[in-house]
Amino acid sequence: MRTVRKPLLFAILVSVVLVLALIHMWSTCVSTTVDVWQRHDLLEKHTDQLRQADPQLSAIPFHVREGVASLLGRNGCVCESQGVHLPYLQMLTSWVSAQPLHTAFQASELEEVRRRRDQEFKSFQSRSYTPADTLITAEANNPLQYPTQGVEVRPMKTIIIPGLALHAPPRDRYSINLTATLGTLNVAAEVQGVQIRGDGKMHMSLSSDVLTNLNRQLQFVTYTNTVFHPSTADAVHVETEGHGANFIIKVRHGVRPKLYNTGPQGEYNISTLVTILTKTFLRYDKLQNLIDSVRKFYPTVTIIIADDSKNPQTISGPYIEHYIMPFGKGWFAGRNLALSQATTKYVLWVDDDFIFTSSTKLEKLVDVLERTTLDLVGGAVREVTGYTSSYRHTMSVEPGEEDGDCLHIRRGFYHGIQGFPNCVVTDGVINFFLARTDKLQQVGFDPQLNRVAHLEFFIEGLGSLHVGSCDDVIVGHASKIKVPWVAQSESDKAYASFRYAATSPSRFGLMYFKYRLQCLTHSN
Repeated sequence: MRTVRKPLLFAILVSVVLVLALIHMWSTCVSTTVDVWQRHDLLEKHTDQLRQADPQLSAIPFHVREGVASLLGRNGCVCESQGVHLPYLQMLTSWVSAQPLHTAFQASELEEVRRRRDQEFKSFQSRSYTPADTLITAEANNPLQYPTQGVEVRPMKTIIIPGLALHAPPRDRYSINLTATLGTLNVAAEVQGVQIRGDGKMHMSLSSDVLTNLNRQLQFVTYTNTVFHPSTADAVHVETEGHGANFIIKVRHGVRPKLYNTGPQGEYNISTLVTILTKTFLRYDKLQNLIDSVRKFYPTVTIIIADDSKNPQTISGPYIEHYIMPFGKGWFAGRNLALSQATTKYVLWVDDDFIFTSSTKLEKLVDVLERTTLDLVGGAVREVTGYTSSYRHTMSVEPGEEDGDCLHIRRGFYHGIQGFPNCVVTDGVINFFLARTDKLQQVGFDPQLNRVAHLEFFIEGLGSLHVGSCDDVIVGHASKIKVPWVAQSESDKAYASFRYAATSPSRFGLMYFKYRLQCLTHSN
């Protein structure tokens, strides 16, 4: 009887688990997206905007295509988890967790934190906004011809405004007015039969009885920037009888290139192209294993080490730079220090417990950056168990209102890269990546994140870093498996006590204030 009951009970247990898994998979599959939003309320907001777009057309009925309208920009920042989180089932199905970030603060201090964050956000908006961000629509049948994009002037310099003309029906006299806000208008030459008023001022009028003469004069109109700002824009207004328009003149210094002399062309010389960066803390045995493995394959590549150990040991050798930091300064501070000393075109970031193998082909990563527009490309990390991970994640920000935005992170990528069958475009990669040095320096690493951080770097780079991932360039990872018959070393114990200790400010508190986020959702 017992021999019959055990298989029966086991079969019932397996059946229950499978049914629950199928229910969870079904609920996940029927959802069109992992982001949760209130569709009907948002759709109503957009229909109101459509009705108010043109009062003369508001009486004409229309039918909303929900499948398309739901893709429009929306305030869909809802902090909700998705799916059923049951032990072991997450290995079979996808589960999205949601973390309200304001919970990083005590209720008594949250109101003051929100006030300061709102103040900082308004200041940020005022600094970052320029007239170039203003939506400008060219009205239909406008007789005015003007540049819509691409006009630039250096601060306090003068240019001829290209593309100005008037295409008006016959009349006794033709006129055109121009108004600037950050500079003055003038003409580089005068055309006979054209009257000019306000030349050298912010407002200038041109008029003539002959349209061709007026258009010829418009070819010599100049703009001089008079209000210094290294990067802004002037919205110039142009008008004629019954018609008006605006166009943008960007005021900025030209972007200076930062070029690297990598020597004669030919095969990639990794020693002149790449510097290896790492940050160490107490784990000198693992660090030495990393150095030994690098030297096996790349004997002359420079390795820069940032070290914030309490009693730092001497690390020396050819092509090694060892920088001592204040004790416990932190991981991102170490990243910044190491990065600041790099002089090569590319830098490779590795953890101090990584191990180079025959599959760690840096030439492949260099080839991707040399032949594409990517700024950073990650590889893959292989554990001693044989499991290999490339940690590919996409990120998107859902705009919110006064409480902040929602950041959604999902496993996956956008598309493959032509010519590189093992590479894809994504937003976040594993902690083993090659990057353009100057682009990495532009984003930087926040020293407040002293122990646990990785995701934050890619959040700060979102919108400025073009990221890729290649799973055929693999670095090994020292074993973290604990076995009872092998005692944990004192350095590993000390490292763990710092690595997983609580930090201040908390990661969630930093995300809440610095990035103005209210919620983080993440797939398993």
